[in-house]
Amino acid sequence: MDNTVTPTPTSFTLPSIELRELPHLSATTTAATHPNPLERNPFYHPRPAFYITPSDVALGSILFDLSLPAPAPRTLPAYHSAGPRKAVHFDPRAVRAAVVTCGGLCPGMNTVIRDLVLGLWDLYGVREILGVTSGFRGFYSSDETVRLDPKMVDNWHKKGGTVLTTSRGGFDLDKIVGAIEARGFNQVYCIGGDGTMRGALAIFKEVQRRRLNVSITGIPKTVDNDIGIIDRSFGFQTAVEMAQEAINAAHVEAQSAVNGIGLVKLMGRSTGHIALHATLSSRDVDCCLIPEMNFYLDGKGGLFDFLDQKLKQNGHAVIVVAEGAGQDIIPRIDAEKEEKDESGNPVFLDVGPWLKLELKRWWDRDHKGELSAVKYIDPTYMIRAVPANATDNLYCTLLAHSAIHGVMAGYTGFVSGPINGNYVYIPLEEVAVAKNPVNTEDHKWAWVRSVTNQPDFGKS
Repeated sequence: MDNTVTPTPTSFTLPSIELRELPHLSATTTAATHPNPLERNPFYHPRPAFYITPSDVALGSILFDLSLPAPAPRTLPAYHSAGPRKAVHFDPRAVRAAVVTCGGLCPGMNTVIRDLVLGLWDLYGVREILGVTSGFRGFYSSDETVRLDPKMVDNWHKKGGTVLTTSRGGFDLDKIVGAIEARGFNQVYCIGGDGTMRGALAIFKEVQRRRLNVSITGIPKTVDNDIGIIDRSFGFQTAVEMAQEAINAAHVEAQSAVNGIGLVKLMGRSTGHIALHATLSSRDVDCCLIPEMNFYLDGKGGLFDFLDQKLKQNGHAVIVVAEGAGQDIIPRIDAEKEEKDESGNPVFLDVGPWLKLELKRWWDRDHKGELSAVKYIDPTYMIRAVPANATDNLYCTLLAHSAIHGVMAGYTGFVSGPINGNYVYIPLEEVAVAKNPVNTEDHKWAWVRSVTNQPDFGKS
């Protein structure tokens, strides 16, 4: 019998806390503060603890190892809590807000727009809310904006895509900020992914340089969940849920064929979160290929060797591959190495059709005369174009309202999002450079391998 007792630490030194500075318009402009309109809002009955104070913060990390009696001194980031402030910077009657959507589609974009409009209108009494069409270029390429009100946006959360329309590229900083100033916008809500966050940061810095009384905020949108610091980005849970349908279909197709292989390509240019979570949720996947994990095809321990064993054992197999996986082994011509999209990102080669062709070549080469079928499913555009599910819809509302409370209080150059479940304001400068790769050393990836029994493809 093991009577070993884990010793209780006799001392523990907490790390020091570094509060991330949150830019405020009072640093570059002068304006009187106003009582928060929520004091008079019939939906609320504010009490002293209702309002967020400057001392309300959330830690960037909440896990500590108490077995270490005196850990080396380190600094933990802390972020200002999101929520309403007792005083606001903007007089709601003078607010002219702009909402813009940029980049690719993602479930929940219309929900965010809808709840920005409803929050500004119903909570704070703002009446000048305008939608900028066609992404960032819409600020300067057209004089047309969409006047938004609660009646117009009432059912938008039930629609996929973005009613305001979107585009990639078209980022001309001088023209954008010039248009913001000329049109009298003093609040700008930028909904988009990592490229949009970098654009919002550039706009914020130029607005600061010109000392304009304009608040800039970003609402991070990426179906891939590749934006760092925050717990997750909106649309991700919907994407995982929808990916199940494609995996289920691939599994049925594979089971119904002799030596059937179901191949599903999912979104994930630089991170494999959708593929990972869909694999864990499905339990029908035999191999999950993500950008963070290299793989090879031929030879012992390669993909083909693994599939050979699976097909002999089960008679079928299902592969999930993220769109950014395998880019280092897909043959490229010189022109493809230099090709970039409108946002300046390298154009990825299509791993799905390439892998489907390689699977057929392998089978014909090593299993002559034997039946086999590769069923390829690419649901990427279907997934990103659907409306958000219930969980993402609620999340979008909380993000929108958090952003509104921060902007009305006069904060700028920030992103709203949850860290360890607590909604906070994060400086745009941090979010614009933060990444969120899958950690292939943690328990979650080990769980994937235990579910699929796939090899590590020689990872040391």
